[in-house]
Amino acid sequence: MNNDIIQPKGGFGRHPHDNAEIFTYVISGALEHQDSMGNGSIIKSGDLQYMSAGDGVFHSEFNPSTEHPTELYQIWMLPNQNGGKPLYSEKKLGNGSIKNELKILYSGDEREGSSPIRQDAIFSFGQLEQGRTLEINPEVNLPHGWIQVISGSLAIGDFNLEKADGLAIENIDQTLAIKAVNDCAFFLFQLPE
Repeated sequence: MNNDIIQPKGGFGRHPHDNAEIFTYVISGALEHQDSMGNGSIIKSGDLQYMSAGDGVFHSEFNPSTEHPTELYQIWMLPNQNGGKPLYSEKKLGNGSIKNELKILYSGDEREGSSPIRQDAIFSFGQLEQGRTLEINPEVNLPHGWIQVISGSLAIGDFNLEKADGLAIENIDQTLAIKAVNDCAFFLFQLPE
């Protein structure tokens, strides 16, 4: 889990990856992506990119602006299998497009119309208005979790989390309640052993 700020015209030149599940969420600004699979696009604020490096891929990432920084999260997972053809997709979430719900974006079993990933995990995105609550039910094969606050603040039990805070949860065996202290956006990862 990496929270980066890329200065105007800054970024990362062409470089390789293999056997990695990589998610990039743009919080503000934009990110220009080019890769050896032939993909090229500008990912805008509130949107998410997924790349499964598989057998190997080269890519570059730059802030295309000459004036404004880009803030983003880049999330890495090890795949549950080595190799395979590299995969790429984008989700145009847009700021504020999901309200008072938790939406599964990626999963190992494509549940609820989510996009497939090479890992037995569930990657969800949530947005809550101040005072609203969401409940998360335990998953039999996914006993661990990680919550990462993108913006605003929320509470889980005795823990209050602000922007950029994360919380690991081990051995989830009961329903968890997430309450928005202020309007908030967050990721939830439900993970295997």
